[in-house]
Amino acid sequence: MTYCVAITVDAGLVFASDSRTNAGVDQLSTYSKMFCFEEPGERVLVLLTAGNLATSQAVVMQLKRDMKQGKLPNLSSVEHLSEAAEYVGEISLAQQQKHVNAAAGSGLDTSASFVLGGQIGKARPKVFMIYPEGNFISATGETPYQQIGEIKYGKPILDRIIRPETTLEEAALCALVSMDSTMRSNATVGPPIEVLLYEAGSLRLERQFSFGADHPYLLSLKSDWEQALKQAFSTLQHFDWHSPLQN
Repeated sequence: MTYCVAITVDAGLVFASDSRTNAGVDQLSTYSKMFCFEEPGERVLVLLTAGNLATSQAVVMQLKRDMKQGKLPNLSSVEHLSEAAEYVGEISLAQQQKHVNAAAGSGLDTSASFVLGGQIGKARPKVFMIYPEGNFISATGETPYQQIGEIKYGKPILDRIIRPETTLEEAALCALVSMDSTMRSNATVGPPIEVLLYEAGSLRLERQFSFGADHPYLLSLKSDWEQALKQAFSTLQHFDWHSPLQN
C-alpha cells in the first residue's frame, strides 16, 4: 500500500509521498513514488504513483523513454497539463494490459493510479488524479488536493486546513501531518517521506526533501501532533452521561 497527496494553493503546489511498498514480519521494501520532469524556465511536472509496482515503474520508464527518443506525444511536447494527464493515462492502460496478459489466471491486480501536477509556461499550475481506467479529474477550489493509495486516514486534516490562501509552507506541514495520520493507522505506509514544494510561476523545482524514519523533524512533528490532539480532546465540553436526554 502507499499514500500520496498533491495540494494546490494560490502560492503553488505541494507533493508528498511515502516510500513503502511491502510490509511484513520479516520484509520491508522501499521505492520512491515521486518522479520529476523538469525543463527549467519552460515546464515542470511531478508524478506520484500508487498501485502495482511493476505497472507504475513501466509507466515511468515509458515516459522517460518517449522524451529521450522524441516520440510524440511526450511530456516535453504537450501544450497543456490536461494533455499530459491523458497521455499518462493511455500509457498506464497499455502497461496494465501487458501485465494482465502476463499474469493471466493468477488473480494479480495490475492496476495503478497516478497524480500528475505542475505548470507549463504561463498557464496556471494544476493537479490531476489519473484513474486506473485512464480517465482523470482535476483538483478544484472545493477540493484543492488529490490523493491516491490509502487516502482515508489523511483526508480530515486536509479538509479542515487547506484553503486557497494557505501558504506553501503551511500546506507542506499539513501534508506531513496527513502522512503521519496515515502511517499511524496503516503499517503498510511508511518512510522515507518525500515532500516537494513548487512556487507558482517559478518553473523550477528547487525545494524537495526526504524524511527518513529517524529524521529529528519527523519525530518531533509526530510527538507534537499527538500531544496537541490529546490536549484538544481534553478541552472538549463533557456531556452528562448520567442524565436522560431531554428533548
